[in-house]
Amino acid sequence: MTSSFVSSVGTWMQSVALGIYLTETTRNPVWLGLLTVSAWTPALIGSPIGGVVADRWSRQRWIQLNNFVMACTASALAVAALTHHLTPELACYLAVGEGLCSSASWAAWQSLLRDLVDADEVLAAVSLSSAQFNLGRIIGPVLASVALVLGSVGLCFLMNAASFIFVLIVFSFVRSAPRPAPTTRVRFFAETLAGARKAWSLKGCRNPIIAIAAVAIVASPFITLVPAMAIIALHSGKIGTTWLVTAQGVGAVCAALTLPIVAKRTSRILVLRGSITALAGSLVLYALAPSLVFSMVAMVLLGGSYMGALAGLNTSVQMHAPLAERSRILSLYTLSLSMFYPLGAFIQADLARSFGVRDVTFVSAIVLAVALVAMKIFKPEFWRQMGTGTVETPLLLAD
Repeated sequence: MTSSFVSSVGTWMQSVALGIYLTETTRNPVWLGLLTVSAWTPALIGSPIGGVVADRWSRQRWIQLNNFVMACTASALAVAALTHHLTPELACYLAVGEGLCSSASWAAWQSLLRDLVDADEVLAAVSLSSAQFNLGRIIGPVLASVALVLGSVGLCFLMNAASFIFVLIVFSFVRSAPRPAPTTRVRFFAETLAGARKAWSLKGCRNPIIAIAAVAIVASPFITLVPAMAIIALHSGKIGTTWLVTAQGVGAVCAALTLPIVAKRTSRILVLRGSITALAGSLVLYALAPSLVFSMVAMVLLGGSYMGALAGLNTSVQMHAPLAERSRILSLYTLSLSMFYPLGAFIQADLARSFGVRDVTFVSAIVLAVALVAMKIFKPEFWRQMGTGTVETPLLLAD
């Protein structure tokens, strides 16, 4: 948990600094979309490979290897910035390498969590994992603003590189229960296809994979467009960007600490549906907010509802995925998010250049609301099919 938290802080420092750099130097939201595409599209390759490797090889060693490569890419970004050779094109190229490794190691992170704690402690561990990730979303932007005042964006990139090295060192001491060694030879395509067939045959896995694609292409791009909203629409500059990202983190942490309790007392599916509905409503408020203060309030609501939506969908996959295919099916969930988030981000960033970030965000909220109404009318059983799972360990929320 400690290593994940440190890595999260470093990641958000770099993300905020890079978004500010691209927005201030280009004044073109399209570069924010291109950066998202560069960082997330490699998951089309990295996520399936990572799922197969995580089901076969030491998850700790796989995480270490990928963090070493990400430390190298963050260091290269820092050197380029500190020597005044950083360009938007170079930032996107380096984002490809970091995105590939990040997506390849994600399934190992998720699967390893359930290997490190007892069955009756999984819910607490998952909720803590979600809280610490989003706490990094709060602390990272604050530290980024300090680093930007004291130095430059390069300092933020150096801190991110150091966070990856920290993860590499900590995982040298991580021990999990041994798993039976695979006796068959590696067949990436065949094993990924087998995991996809299993996921598609289980509606508890298939439905959230479809749902996360819809949320990713319609709602998730608000994250990419935060610097454009702060700098271009709200005229609040670097500080506005960091405050909006921090506000999102505050909402997400509050949701991570409270939604498991609400889900336990009511229904996990009720919380999931409520979160997605609130996501559409808070997007409307965020798009219409007249000032930075009102935008921050809307962003707190937006961060909490977004976390609840992704957590609920992720949990359904974890609850229904059989143990033998767990990492591969989780990697397919990541693949769905990784395909449609950058696509939506690029489309909305391009539209924002012509119509403005406020109008684009408002329309995306309406599209999401219409989709929810259509789902209620034409596919009312969709949410119910993501109910009680069949795997060994019960989970309520995961991130």
